[in-house]
Amino acid sequence: MYQKIIKENEDFYFNEQGYKVFTEAYHLKRGYCCKSGCKHCPFGYDKKTDTFKKPVRKEAKPNAEG
Repeated sequence: MYQKIIKENEDFYFNEQGYKVFTEAYHLKRGYCCKSGCKHCPFGYDKKTDTFKKPVRKEAKPNAEG
């Protein structure tokens, strides 16, 4: 069975309590949300409400010059 290799400080780090914490980069490489309420979840999942926050898009401001 093929397993992907993850790299410390790129894909995860250990917090003060010794837990492995996955980075946003790792979550994006994996490509989906596990709904565990991860600290660096880029998918906007809120474990308390079991919902996804809509990603904030920066809207282009209209040009004031005509």
